[in-house]
Amino acid sequence: MPRIPSPRRVADNVNQRRTRTVEDSRMPLTEHLRELRNRVAKALIAFVLATIVCFFFEQHILNFLMHPYCSLPAHKRASFQGQTCQLYVFGILDPFMIRLKISAIAGAIASSPVWLYQLWSFITPGLHRHERRWSLTFVALSLGLFAVGACFAYITLRTGLNLLLGFSGDGIVSVLDANKYLSYVIAMVLIFGASFEIPLLVCLLNLAGVVPTAKLRAWRRSEIFLTFLFAAIVTPSQDPFTMLALGLPMIILYEVALFVGWLNDRRKKNRGDSSAYSDLADDEASPLDFDDSGETARRAALAARAQQDDRAGRKARAQLAAMAQAQSGDDAGGTGGSSADIT
Repeated sequence: MPRIPSPRRVADNVNQRRTRTVEDSRMPLTEHLRELRNRVAKALIAFVLATIVCFFFEQHILNFLMHPYCSLPAHKRASFQGQTCQLYVFGILDPFMIRLKISAIAGAIASSPVWLYQLWSFITPGLHRHERRWSLTFVALSLGLFAVGACFAYITLRTGLNLLLGFSGDGIVSVLDANKYLSYVIAMVLIFGASFEIPLLVCLLNLAGVVPTAKLRAWRRSEIFLTFLFAAIVTPSQDPFTMLALGLPMIILYEVALFVGWLNDRRKKNRGDSSAYSDLADDEASPLDFDDSGETARRAALAARAQQDDRAGRKARAQLAAMAQAQSGDDAGGTGGSSADIT
């Protein structure tokens, strides 16, 4: 009969299974490759199992993807054999390939927690604690923004299809190919999801100190124009409604990113810049005799503290005297060395 684990045994197991740190990740290249192989194998197994499960629910997934098309008015859809809504194929292998494509995409989405965990577990040991916290925050935000973009694309599908298929008129009835329709839906979801990541990239560049918010605000008109130009180019349908449906949320998210960047710049300004280059403008070159070691700033701080009559003032005066004596000794040695070289 198994024994009841004692608290000490439980603590030992927890310590043995603790999260690996940067020091633990220092292993030979073969060990890294072996760990990468194991994690890729686990991710592939999860993907294959999820794809097999989704293969049996493929019809429900297809009905969900067809709903924007099937919700259109009946006169804009071709119907044969009394069916209300149908997609058509024109190849022998197309039915199987369509089912396989839908199952694979659904399996990749369903197994995303597993392969994202494997990817995160492989990268995390090489990061410090603060890097791990920031990277986890940005990964969570990127997944959320991609999901919001995908949902927004699905919502706008019906209006975009209604607008595009409405140009057929009375004498033309649309017979949609299932492959082309699914490719259109997948492209819309991927483009909307990836486009919603751009404001997060702007926040990342601002937090890293690459681009200040003031410069981004100066480029606002050009950025709005480029955003709508980007939306007009990347959308598969290239109709005005889809362009606006992609461009307007990107502009709103971009303004949110500018607000976050403004808060970050304000925090840095209130905290103060202790670098030697803080008094120089961004487009100003430092002089050749510029002291970037901080020696001038330290001497000024000691001189201000030496004006006091307390213990700190006496200590500052002593430090200034020692620094002056050391500098005079260096100057004397340099002069002697130069005269010796001349003679």
